[in-house]
Amino acid sequence: MRKIFLLIATLALGCGEPIPRVALTDTWPGNLDRSYDEVTSDWTRANHLRGVYQEELTVVATFKSPEWRFAHAERLAKNRGLIGLARTHHMDQAKADAAGPYEFELMVTTWDRRENDLDRGKKSIWHVALLDESGAEIEPLEIVKDKRPAVVVRAEFPSFGEFATPYIVKFARGDTALLGPAIKALRMRMSSERGGVEVRWESPAK
Repeated sequence: MRKIFLLIATLALGCGEPIPRVALTDTWPGNLDRSYDEVTSDWTRANHLRGVYQEELTVVATFKSPEWRFAHAERLAKNRGLIGLARTHHMDQAKADAAGPYEFELMVTTWDRRENDLDRGKKSIWHVALLDESGAEIEPLEIVKDKRPAVVVRAEFPSFGEFATPYIVKFARGDTALLGPAIKALRMRMSSERGGVEVRWESPAK
């Protein structure tokens, strides 16, 4: 948890620990040698938009990559005490979810709470899109509020701040690959009339 808070502070201040690079691959992991909190930290990014007098917007995004889904499924299986066939079915479902739409957990904090309206779709103040490596926008399939109790969301995503609203954002898998061995970066941009912010996940240098 502390590592995630340090990551957010690093991005806000523009200094400190480097942002981790991650394998932008669709490959389902065979195993992991890191904890769920470490994996979640590695796949979490944050940025903010500053107005004239105060912060206008803070965005924290966690990409539910195959690695994240594997780590999350393993943690749930352990918590539920799943073994044998039950555990296999549980992990298979997580793998199937990873093969579906690209999914992100987005934590959004706005200075004016009325502007925290991503679930209004086209009527929202904010425009959310993924950007492929050519800069082309990919529109979300849906953006819905994560209506689970705050304590549950925070247990899954420690970056969930006290004044943030959590959203689940899904993007279709189209003709343009967003994950794969040749992909160098994955970007998400959130913008309005006042400006925009971008979060990005970069692959290790080759």
